[in-house]
Amino acid sequence: MMDRYKTPRTKELEFGGPLGAMILIFLMPATIFYLLLTCRTEQASVLNFPPPLPPLSTLWSPHTFLLLLAWVGLQAALYMLPMGKVTEGIVLRDKSRLQYRINAFHAMGVTALVVGAGLAAGLRLSYIYDNFLQLAFSALLLAFGLSFLLYFKSLFAPETALAPGGNSGNPIYDFFMGHELNPRIGSFDLKYFCELRPGLLGWALVNMAMLMKETELRGSPSLAMLLVNAFQLLYVVDALWNEEAILTTMDIVHDGFGFMLVFGDLAWVPFAYSLQAYFLVNHPQKLSLPMAVGILLLNGLGYCIFRSANSQKNTFRRNPNDPRVTGLKTIPTATGRRLLVSGWWGFVRHPNYLGDLIMALAWSLPCGLTHVLPYFYVFYFTVLLIHREARDEHQCLRKYGLAWQEYCRRVPYRIFPYLY
Repeated sequence: MMDRYKTPRTKELEFGGPLGAMILIFLMPATIFYLLLTCRTEQASVLNFPPPLPPLSTLWSPHTFLLLLAWVGLQAALYMLPMGKVTEGIVLRDKSRLQYRINAFHAMGVTALVVGAGLAAGLRLSYIYDNFLQLAFSALLLAFGLSFLLYFKSLFAPETALAPGGNSGNPIYDFFMGHELNPRIGSFDLKYFCELRPGLLGWALVNMAMLMKETELRGSPSLAMLLVNAFQLLYVVDALWNEEAILTTMDIVHDGFGFMLVFGDLAWVPFAYSLQAYFLVNHPQKLSLPMAVGILLLNGLGYCIFRSANSQKNTFRRNPNDPRVTGLKTIPTATGRRLLVSGWWGFVRHPNYLGDLIMALAWSLPCGLTHVLPYFYVFYFTVLLIHREARDEHQCLRKYGLAWQEYCRRVPYRIFPYLY
């Protein structure tokens, strides 16, 4: 009876298949260290390749590794506390639905109290800046270790628990993409935990550490550093406040939990997304008040588009009869669901991505226009979202067929109006 619920073999391989997965397994960590090492140089030029490489012995620090484990352990303990509501995820292949505790925002509040108490007791948060490379190396080791454990665990998982995108039969590809869809230890969901907790909160903590370091060096934080911290903190708070929305994202619904997501959650987010703040410690920038106001308005525009579009989508998914969305035009599909074709989703097919990219630019502009390095996030995120949009298009076409073709006809632009 359960055979019909088995996950079929993955036939359409992404990222160039096993060879591409192997390259990315090495390229992603190399990119992190290239960015961080380049950022520490006086020129901070992306043309200086490769940057001076420190001895491997200086990157490994048992103390920083234990601190990283303590941070992840703290977030895991907060995740398990009976705070917040419990909700159900989407219907799985075997017709079951997993339960999730929604308490990331509570965890952020407790974490802020813990960090605040530490600062009051004399905690030197700038330690993070002083040992940033060692912490990044520790995160890399943790990501590899967890990925190997997850792949080993997936070999004993039932067929129904495997990920549709990571069941190719090739161990390298499945290790990278994630072989098991929702790996759990008891009720502890490893993918859901890592998606928002240690990395995203770690990103905000790293930014704060950079602000503290700049204050130590120059007596007060710069306007540029304050803007970067404020913008990115808003993004983190928004994600945690709207935690339930990630249960319908591709990361949770389709992608297994393998090296791609593990490294992204534990290493890429806290150490690559904080590049602007890290850059500003060594390369201070002076912002005029008009420039700061302009950047503030740009970020506000991006956030309004991002939040309004996501809220509109999430409200419609939860209750199409909600008064806030009942006036929007829709297209019926063979699945019984309807596609929004007005509001933000009638402007471009992925207005949330458009808002994301506008914010990405606003986060980089406080770093000035003389260096390309702080704009890495903009370039990377553009490529990422275009690739993700292509994956979304493929999934939606397969799921909705003619209805999706009609939607694309009525909304021709994917992300950038009149451009793409």
